[in-house]
Amino acid sequence: MSISPKDIESILTVIVVEKSGIIDGSSVRIGDKLIGIASSGPHSNGYSLIRKIIDVSGDPLDSPFGDSTLGETLLAPTRIYVKPVLNIIKQFQVNALAHITGGGLLENIPRVLPRNTRAVIDTNSWEQPAIFDWLQQQGNVESREMYRTFNCGIGMVMAVSADEADSILDMLRQHGENATVIGSIEAADDDQERVELSGL
Repeated sequence: MSISPKDIESILTVIVVEKSGIIDGSSVRIGDKLIGIASSGPHSNGYSLIRKIIDVSGDPLDSPFGDSTLGETLLAPTRIYVKPVLNIIKQFQVNALAHITGGGLLENIPRVLPRNTRAVIDTNSWEQPAIFDWLQQQGNVESREMYRTFNCGIGMVMAVSADEADSILDMLRQHGENATVIGSIEAADDDQERVELSGL
Protein backbone atom coordinates (compact mmCIF):
# COMPACT_ATOMS: atom_id res chain seq x y z
CA MET A 1 0.00 0.00 0.00
CA SER A 2 1.43 3.39 -0.99
CA ILE A 3 1.05 6.46 1.23
CA SER A 4 0.52 9.81 -0.45
CA PRO A 5 1.95 13.11 0.82
CA LYS A 6 -1.58 14.08 1.88
CA ASP A 7 -1.85 10.89 3.97
CA ILE A 8 1.48 11.66 5.63
CA GLU A 9 0.27 15.16 6.42
CA SER A 10 -2.87 13.73 8.02
CA ILE A 11 -0.83 11.32 10.12
CA LEU A 12 1.58 14.01 11.33
CA THR A 13 -1.08 16.64 12.05
CA VAL A 14 -1.53 17.32 15.76
CA ILE A 15 -5.22 17.10 16.58
CA VAL A 16 -6.52 19.12 19.52
CA VAL A 17 -9.84 17.95 20.94
CA GLU A 18 -12.01 18.90 23.86
CA LYS A 19 -11.69 16.63 26.88
CA SER A 20 -15.22 15.36 26.20
CA GLY A 21 -14.07 14.22 22.76
CA ILE A 22 -11.27 11.97 23.99
CA ILE A 23 -11.94 8.28 23.35
CA ASP A 24 -10.70 6.59 26.52
CA GLY A 25 -13.00 3.58 26.73
CA SER A 26 -15.15 5.03 29.51
CA SER A 27 -18.17 5.13 27.17
CA VAL A 28 -18.04 1.38 26.44
CA ARG A 29 -21.35 -0.26 27.31
CA ILE A 30 -22.56 -3.84 27.63
CA GLY A 31 -24.08 -4.75 24.27
CA ASP A 32 -21.64 -2.69 22.21
CA LYS A 33 -20.49 -4.38 19.03
CA LEU A 34 -16.82 -4.90 18.26
CA ILE A 35 -15.85 -4.08 14.69
CA GLY A 36 -12.58 -5.52 13.46
CA ILE A 37 -10.69 -3.88 10.60
CA ALA A 38 -8.46 -6.22 8.63
CA SER A 39 -4.69 -6.04 8.92
CA SER A 40 -2.28 -6.37 6.00
CA GLY A 41 -0.10 -8.96 7.78
CA PRO A 42 1.88 -9.17 11.03
CA HIS A 43 2.24 -5.35 11.18
CA SER A 44 5.79 -5.39 12.57
CA ASN A 45 4.82 -7.44 15.62
CA GLY A 46 5.93 -10.88 16.75
CA TYR A 47 9.06 -10.93 14.62
CA SER A 48 11.25 -12.56 17.26
CA LEU A 49 8.94 -15.56 17.07
CA ILE A 50 8.65 -15.27 13.29
CA ARG A 51 12.43 -15.50 12.92
CA LYS A 52 12.49 -18.67 15.03
CA ILE A 53 9.67 -20.19 13.00
CA ILE A 54 11.49 -19.43 9.74
CA ASP A 55 14.60 -21.15 11.11
CA VAL A 56 12.56 -24.21 12.11
CA SER A 57 10.62 -24.40 8.85
CA GLY A 58 13.68 -24.09 6.63
CA ASP A 59 11.55 -22.40 3.96
CA PRO A 60 13.53 -19.77 2.01
CA LEU A 61 12.10 -16.26 2.05
CA ASP A 62 11.91 -16.25 -1.75
CA SER A 63 9.72 -19.36 -1.87
CA PRO A 64 6.26 -18.79 -3.43
CA PHE A 65 3.48 -17.91 -1.02
CA GLY A 66 0.06 -17.09 -2.45
CA ASP A 67 0.49 -14.39 -5.09
CA SER A 68 3.86 -13.34 -3.68
CA THR A 69 6.80 -14.81 -1.79
CA LEU A 70 7.06 -15.80 1.85
CA GLY A 71 9.39 -12.90 2.62
CA GLU A 72 7.23 -10.28 0.89
CA THR A 73 4.12 -11.59 2.64
CA LEU A 74 5.79 -11.41 6.05
CA LEU A 75 7.05 -7.88 5.34
CA ALA A 76 3.83 -6.44 3.90
CA PRO A 77 3.62 -2.74 4.93
CA THR A 78 1.56 -2.01 8.01
CA ARG A 79 -1.92 -0.80 7.13
CA ILE A 80 -2.62 2.76 8.30
CA TYR A 81 -6.15 3.42 9.60
CA VAL A 82 -5.97 7.15 10.38
CA LYS A 83 -8.11 8.50 7.55
CA PRO A 84 -11.08 6.08 7.76
CA VAL A 85 -11.11 6.11 11.57
CA LEU A 86 -11.11 9.92 11.74
CA ASN A 87 -14.02 10.02 9.29
CA ILE A 88 -15.94 7.51 11.40
CA ILE A 89 -15.32 9.51 14.59
CA LYS A 90 -16.66 12.67 12.93
CA GLN A 91 -20.00 11.03 12.14
CA PHE A 92 -20.54 8.34 14.76
CA GLN A 93 -20.06 7.63 18.44
CA VAL A 94 -16.99 5.44 18.85
CA ASN A 95 -16.73 4.19 22.42
CA ALA A 96 -13.26 2.64 22.24
CA LEU A 97 -10.41 2.01 19.83
CA ALA A 98 -7.79 -0.70 20.21
CA HIS A 99 -4.83 -0.81 17.83
CA ILE A 100 -3.81 -4.47 17.73
CA THR A 101 -0.04 -4.28 18.08
CA GLY A 102 2.33 -6.40 20.17
CA GLY A 103 0.23 -8.41 22.60
CA GLY A 104 -2.40 -9.18 19.99
CA LEU A 105 -6.12 -9.16 20.69
CA LEU A 106 -5.71 -10.63 24.17
CA GLU A 107 -3.60 -7.80 25.61
CA ASN A 108 -4.64 -4.74 23.61
CA ILE A 109 -8.43 -4.90 23.90
CA PRO A 110 -8.51 -5.03 27.74
CA ARG A 111 -6.67 -1.69 27.86
CA VAL A 112 -9.81 0.09 26.63
CA LEU A 113 -12.44 -1.80 28.62
CA PRO A 114 -14.12 -0.47 31.75
CA ARG A 115 -14.11 -2.65 34.85
CA ASN A 116 -16.67 -5.46 34.92
CA THR A 117 -16.83 -5.76 31.15
CA ARG A 118 -15.21 -8.19 28.76
CA ALA A 119 -14.90 -8.67 25.03
CA VAL A 120 -16.36 -11.86 23.59
CA ILE A 121 -14.81 -12.48 20.19
CA ASP A 122 -15.88 -15.03 17.60
CA THR A 123 -12.66 -16.11 15.94
CA ASN A 124 -14.67 -17.57 13.05
CA SER A 125 -16.17 -14.19 12.15
CA TRP A 126 -13.27 -13.23 9.86
CA GLU A 127 -10.98 -15.10 7.51
CA GLN A 128 -7.52 -15.30 9.01
CA PRO A 129 -4.84 -14.58 6.38
CA ALA A 130 -2.91 -17.64 5.26
CA ILE A 131 0.37 -16.30 6.66
CA PHE A 132 -0.92 -16.71 10.22
CA ASP A 133 -1.99 -20.30 9.49
CA TRP A 134 1.51 -20.94 8.15
CA LEU A 135 3.14 -19.43 11.24
CA GLN A 136 0.98 -21.50 13.58
CA GLN A 137 1.57 -24.75 11.72
CA GLN A 138 5.29 -24.32 11.14
CA GLY A 139 5.94 -23.10 14.66
CA ASN A 140 3.48 -25.45 16.36
CA VAL A 141 2.07 -22.39 18.17
CA GLU A 142 -0.92 -22.95 20.48
CA SER A 143 -4.05 -21.14 19.25
CA ARG A 144 -4.46 -18.84 22.23
CA GLU A 145 -0.80 -17.85 22.03
CA MET A 146 -1.33 -16.86 18.40
CA TYR A 147 -3.91 -14.30 19.53
CA ARG A 148 -1.53 -13.03 22.22
CA THR A 149 1.42 -12.61 19.86
CA PHE A 150 -0.10 -11.66 16.50
CA ASN A 151 -3.05 -9.63 15.25
CA CYS A 152 -4.23 -12.75 13.36
CA GLY A 153 -5.78 -10.60 10.65
CA ILE A 154 -7.37 -7.82 12.75
CA GLY A 155 -5.35 -4.60 12.93
CA MET A 156 -7.86 -2.32 14.66
CA VAL A 157 -10.91 -2.91 16.86
CA MET A 158 -13.69 -0.38 17.45
CA ALA A 159 -16.35 -0.65 20.16
CA VAL A 160 -19.54 0.97 18.89
CA SER A 161 -23.24 1.05 19.65
CA ALA A 162 -25.10 -1.93 18.21
CA ASP A 163 -27.52 0.52 16.55
CA GLU A 164 -24.72 2.16 14.55
CA ALA A 165 -22.61 -0.89 13.74
CA ASP A 166 -24.04 -1.51 10.26
CA SER A 167 -23.68 2.14 9.21
CA ILE A 168 -20.08 2.21 10.45
CA LEU A 169 -19.30 -0.98 8.56
CA ASP A 170 -20.73 0.56 5.39
CA MET A 171 -18.54 3.64 5.77
CA LEU A 172 -15.41 1.60 6.45
CA ARG A 173 -16.05 -0.45 3.33
CA GLN A 174 -16.57 2.73 1.31
CA HIS A 175 -13.06 3.71 2.43
CA GLY A 176 -11.73 0.41 1.09
CA GLU A 177 -11.38 -1.31 4.46
CA ASN A 178 -12.28 -4.96 5.00
CA ALA A 179 -14.28 -4.78 8.23
CA THR A 180 -16.72 -7.00 10.07
CA VAL A 181 -18.39 -7.42 13.46
CA ILE A 182 -16.12 -9.78 15.38
CA GLY A 183 -17.82 -9.78 18.78
CA SER A 184 -19.49 -7.80 21.52
CA ILE A 185 -19.10 -6.40 25.01
CA GLU A 186 -20.56 -8.43 27.87
CA ALA A 187 -20.67 -8.14 31.65
CA ALA A 188 -17.78 -9.73 33.52
CA ASP A 189 -16.89 -10.68 37.07
CA ASP A 190 -13.52 -9.64 38.46
CA ASP A 191 -12.16 -13.18 38.11
CA GLN A 192 -13.14 -13.60 34.44
CA GLU A 193 -10.76 -13.13 31.56
CA ARG A 194 -11.18 -9.78 29.83
CA VAL A 195 -11.18 -11.34 26.36
CA GLU A 196 -13.03 -14.56 25.60
CA LEU A 197 -12.16 -16.24 22.32
CA SER A 198 -14.98 -18.41 21.04
CA GLY A 199 -14.67 -20.67 18.02
CA LEU A 200 -11.09 -21.83 18.59
